Amino acid sequence: MKVSVYNIKGEDTGRKVELPAEIFGIEPHQHSVWLDVKRYLAAQRQGTHKSKERSEMSGSTRKLHKQKGTGGSRKGDINNPLYRGGGRVFGPRPRNYDIDVNAKVKRLARRSALSAKAAEGNIFVVEDFSFEAPKTSAFANILRSLNVDGKKPLTVLPAYDQILYKSCRNIDRAAIAPASDLSTYQILNAGALVIAESAIEKIKENCE
Repeated sequence: MKVSVYNIKGEDTGRKVELPAEIFGIEPHQHSVWLDVKRYLAAQRQGTHKSKERSEMSGSTRKLHKQKGTGGSRKGDINNPLYRGGGRVFGPRPRNYDIDVNAKVKRLARRSALSAKAAEGNIFVVEDFSFEAPKTSAFANILRSLNVDGKKPLTVLPAYDQILYKSCRNIDRAAIAPASDLSTYQILNAGALVIAESAIEKIKENCE
């Protein structure tokens, strides 16, 4: 699959680059995509939720009144969950939400997501670029010239670039990621992928 290479002004350079068919041209495997997205979202949960149970409350453990003979119900201490300020019954406890997914399934999911984006025509390859200093307006101009500024674009770089990251982080609905960290969720969450030319080989390594 060949796609045109654009410069940062949005102009077609006249060159074309080959996107590997085994990564950008397969039939998407929906179940693998679902598993990997579920794994990603589960990993974002902190799992630090906790409520105090009866034994953890601060309060007297004295029995409120004798068991029998009062005409009322039987009561224990003031930390009883039935009382206001008492402990909580079966409340949340800290837990780990991580889900294990096989490496093969993760790679298949990434290939499926990339293939879906390619089939939609939402992959744009640009010549490698960099800035001498962070400049949000310059990065926004690149996205605007490629006509992807309203498509929730994800820019994929061959490696992490702090200057480009700082240039992108204040642009609404735009994101940036190195090819080695590219996830299925990021691909699907983006409306368009802007891929630096030298990042294609890194994406291939990440999906093999």
